[in-house]
Amino acid sequence: MPFLDHLTLGQYVPLNSFVHSLDPRCKILGTMALITSVFLANASPWPYLVWSALVVFLCILSGLSLKNVLASTRPALLLVLFTVIVNMFFAEGEELIRISFISITREGLLTGIKMGLRLYFLILFANMTMMTTSPLELSDGIESLLSPFRRFGVPAHEFAMMMTIALRFIPTLLEETDRIMKAQLARGADLDSGGIAKRLKAFIPVLVPLFVIVFQRADELAVAMEARCYRGGIGRSRMKPLHWASRDSFSLVVVSMICIGGVVLDRWIS
Repeated sequence: MPFLDHLTLGQYVPLNSFVHSLDPRCKILGTMALITSVFLANASPWPYLVWSALVVFLCILSGLSLKNVLASTRPALLLVLFTVIVNMFFAEGEELIRISFISITREGLLTGIKMGLRLYFLILFANMTMMTTSPLELSDGIESLLSPFRRFGVPAHEFAMMMTIALRFIPTLLEETDRIMKAQLARGADLDSGGIAKRLKAFIPVLVPLFVIVFQRADELAVAMEARCYRGGIGRSRMKPLHWASRDSFSLVVVSMICIGGVVLDRWIS
């Protein structure tokens, strides 16, 4: 299916770049700072222009194509559009359009656009982090950041391992979905025509074998982990230990200053 060619949201792209070489903890903390600034922004367009420029700059530093980065977020555009539409109808104000009992106000339209942009930039920043950080590095970074909370009973290693397995399963599931859909199309299945109800019904022969494969893979993974005597993270070492360098501190400070500057500029203009 053509749309499966674009389902690369969060897929790691191995390149030799400045962003790829940064410590995963730096990238995770920087992403959290950016996401926080996104949620603190008001309706002013200036923060969104700053974030757009930052995305372009990060693409240059990481060697990623801006076109590919934006194309990889296509699967999330439906969620963004849904967010915009939902927020349109729940704000009072100057009425722009009325269809029967449904009205769209100026304030609702602005709120919907603002919420949609917030969600899109959130997805975009998280996507760029995953595209420049391997699943293993991402897992180690999350475990390291959560390790101080172990004294409060937070299972840092188990949480990181669960996330790593989920990230590694995404490409496998996409390949299996593509294979099953091609097999169903070869048998004469029609997956593209008709309304939403008809399409959902046509996807049942795809979803059933996909769920079976998911459970089979999960069972095989559990057996493999037991065969290797996996008992959690106690006493385990890393193949590639994390190392925080001066460039990580510099990068995190720069990103934090951009986030603070964007929020302050937004508040000052508003």
